[in-house]
Amino acid sequence: MQAIGLCRFSYPALGGFQVEHEDIDDRIAYLYADARLEERFRLLETVALPCLRAQTDPDFSLIIVIGDQFPKHHEKRLEGLIADLPQALIHKEPPRNQREVMKEILNDARINPAEPCLQFRYDDDDAVAVNFIAKLRRAVADGSALIGGNRTFAYDWNRGFVAEFGPNGIAAVDMFRQFYVASLGMYIKGNCSQTIMNFAHEKIPRFMPALSFSDPDMWVRSHNGFNDSRQKKVRPIPVTPLTAKQEQMFRNRFAIDAEHVRRVFSAA
Repeated sequence: MQAIGLCRFSYPALGGFQVEHEDIDDRIAYLYADARLEERFRLLETVALPCLRAQTDPDFSLIIVIGDQFPKHHEKRLEGLIADLPQALIHKEPPRNQREVMKEILNDARINPAEPCLQFRYDDDDAVAVNFIAKLRRAVADGSALIGGNRTFAYDWNRGFVAEFGPNGIAAVDMFRQFYVASLGMYIKGNCSQTIMNFAHEKIPRFMPALSFSDPDMWVRSHNGFNDSRQKKVRPIPVTPLTAKQEQMFRNRFAIDAEHVRRVFSAA
């Protein structure tokens, strides 16, 4: 069964942001600011991409959506970061309505729309466990009788970490949170045009049956200077530096290497 992931990398959508801007030019200026893009690239390199390279089931694709005005030198940098991830491809779009363009991209990516597929959203500053794709496929197979006549079905893993990354390495706290973007997958029946982007992730169980699993250590949610959801006043989440044992667990579960994080975030 085809598995498709969608990652928006500073794509200047019309809508889809909690941070508001006066017009699309202001949004593009904000998204493409050097300081912001530098942080996004560091998180993409050290957090988001390593776990995809290490997936125990490599049979998936990842579409990385960027704007058609994305600076060329940054596009080259992005191409370099995914050069050893054959599942990833870059897709360029002009500014368009957030949900409409993402739904169109996902449906166009289906090799055979008459066959069912799996979909997942992927934020450029988060990580999933290295067996996420394998677990998603297993959950669909094990729960096939539950799908029944439903056109869509959601699968959620609700335990992971909130983490901060910087020159000193990784600080984190374990969390229980249902229907985060990370480690949330969706089954879509053949000849159904709905996608995972039809729904706000935390509201997805309002619209379809869902299974939530409590397997530990399934995702890492990055908190950083440019989280769209944290630009307004929100409750802080205290984190503590990882121990050596926890750093080893992050390497094993998420392919996140604390030394790599320290090196990249210490660079000028």
